[in-house]
Amino acid sequence: MTTDSVIVGWAHSAFGKSDAPDIETLIGEVGYGALEHAGVAPQDVDFAAIGVLNSGFSKQGFEGALISTAMPELQNTPAIHTENACATGTAALYTAIDFIEAGRGDIALVLGAEKMTATPMADVGDILLSASYRKEEADVEGGFAGIFAQITQSYFQQYGDHSAEMAMIAAKNHANGMHNPYAHMRKDFGFDFCNTLSDKNPYVAAPLRRTDCSLVSDGAAAIVIASREAAKDMQRAVGFRARANQNDIFPLSARSVTAFDGARRAWDQAKSQAGITLDDLSLVETHDCFTTAEMIEYEAMGLTPVGQGWKAAREGWTTKQGRLPVNPSGGLKSKGHPIGATGVSMHIMAAMQLMGDAGGMQIPGANMAGVFNMGGAAVSNYVSILERVK
Repeated sequence: MTTDSVIVGWAHSAFGKSDAPDIETLIGEVGYGALEHAGVAPQDVDFAAIGVLNSGFSKQGFEGALISTAMPELQNTPAIHTENACATGTAALYTAIDFIEAGRGDIALVLGAEKMTATPMADVGDILLSASYRKEEADVEGGFAGIFAQITQSYFQQYGDHSAEMAMIAAKNHANGMHNPYAHMRKDFGFDFCNTLSDKNPYVAAPLRRTDCSLVSDGAAAIVIASREAAKDMQRAVGFRARANQNDIFPLSARSVTAFDGARRAWDQAKSQAGITLDDLSLVETHDCFTTAEMIEYEAMGLTPVGQGWKAAREGWTTKQGRLPVNPSGGLKSKGHPIGATGVSMHIMAAMQLMGDAGGMQIPGANMAGVFNMGGAAVSNYVSILERVK
């Protein structure tokens, strides 16, 4: 299966603590840049989709309308806001692709943004719990980190304590992020620091240490999607060999929390659609909101058997020189995790690799990439298989 939509341009802000006062300012930082990169005029945009979690980060909602305040040329362009927890950005992207592939237009602008750092940390934790089933999980100590601490504890009970391998994942991603000019945390902490409890690396929610947790960040990213017909005269095109979206039941109490079954089904569907095996991929950008997540995602994508994701980290399979480089961008762990921007950013990182534009992040000869973005604790799961078209 090959879809009719292609990525023809993009723009990416620095992730971290931004001076931008609000979402509309962040939109302005990337929206025009993406159109310029694609060689598309604002008046040629048929549709816009924006991913923003918000959920209390700002009193200003109705983010689809904010596009017109940041980009007045789009004031009459149909626009929609999507929210799907940490998969919000990919939800916006897939919404735009659906618009194109329904034949409703030829060019769409996809935006993802979040302004998180202006919110007190105690409130951030509560806002992020909106991605959990509050009827049962609202009182989990440590907020959403506490949710993943429970998942980690369950994994350790079943398969042994693999804190060291989680530290290897953290160290790998921070080392990779050194080469990402957009990354929030461009610092190589090394394995020993990541594997050692200290004043600078305490438990956030045991057994998760600070280095096991992604960063609270501000940032924005934008992608221009075009039909293949419209892209014929454009400079670049990165196509979707496959795209898949699979959900799992929301409450943790209703499923095996370490199985990531929805993620596995999404990967299986995408690989089947694309007619590939994992060995055909040059790299994967995966959703390492916590190092536990990346470890279990190795199992969900089929890199290792169930219960052995730690082995891929231990044996270096996922380093830039390994069997399957995972998160050469530094992932959420180093790059940061402004919720609405993350899924858009992940697709940009993969597209840069396929175009040979990834600089120090570049995987030599990259020709096909996987992207996995999830909402909640593996509740909403998206997998894209990308390849260069031209």
